[in-house]
Amino acid sequence: MRKLILLSLLSISLGVFGQNEQTAFSTGEWLKFRLHYGFLNASYATLQVKNATIDDKSVYHVVGHGETTGVASWFFKVDDTYESYFDKEDGKPYRFIRKINEGGYTKDVEINFDYEEAKAELNDKKNKKKLNFTLQENIQDLISAFYYLRNNYKTDDLEEGKAITLKMLYDDDGVFNFKLKYLGLEVVNTKYGKVECLKFRPLVQSGRVFKEQESLSLWVSNDQNRIPIRIKADLAVGAIKADLDGYNGLKHQFKIIMD
Repeated sequence: MRKLILLSLLSISLGVFGQNEQTAFSTGEWLKFRLHYGFLNASYATLQVKNATIDDKSVYHVVGHGETTGVASWFFKVDDTYESYFDKEDGKPYRFIRKINEGGYTKDVEINFDYEEAKAELNDKKNKKKLNFTLQENIQDLISAFYYLRNNYKTDDLEEGKAITLKMLYDDDGVFNFKLKYLGLEVVNTKYGKVECLKFRPLVQSGRVFKEQESLSLWVSNDQNRIPIRIKADLAVGAIKADLDGYNGLKHQFKIIMD
């Protein structure tokens, strides 16, 4: 179960597409996800949109938090927090924070984006080191990418079997291309009823965590909110599943298929 919350937040943060003509979210949106590892109710993860100010500029501040619960926490204690501050108009990130504790494995990282100097400074507070990266066009952090995609891609432009690439800066790995393949429409049974979803497959690195490159699948509501509904991943050991378990403050009506 190592890095369980990290995996869930990565999946949740990158699986949503929205529409150019209007925003898909607003301040006050709150999403909760319930994760299962095998038969265990392993953990919960939340994403909340707030307001903040950076350098006298009003920005969105999103906080993502996840932790193990119940029996799962007896075997592997996880307490992860991710934060992103990004522009309300174009979605570009200004600051990213990652504080995690996963079974004693800890990280405390802050990335600040300087667009005047075209660079990003990564401050690894735990190891007391700093790294600089050159900024590239339309770069995103792990959390801001979720909201950027919701507002900047039309579903009409999605082509089944084709992948979209997004540049991302994450920890000391530097800038990399994240690829997300669209697989078409699918109806998903949820605690709220049936929801028509857009299905995606992020192309992830196989090896220690995932079984193979295409081991992760996710479903996103095919409405104006574009919120994650379900995530499934086959891991090197076992599998996990995450389902939307709660929501509040959605900007648009959550579309449920009525039988």
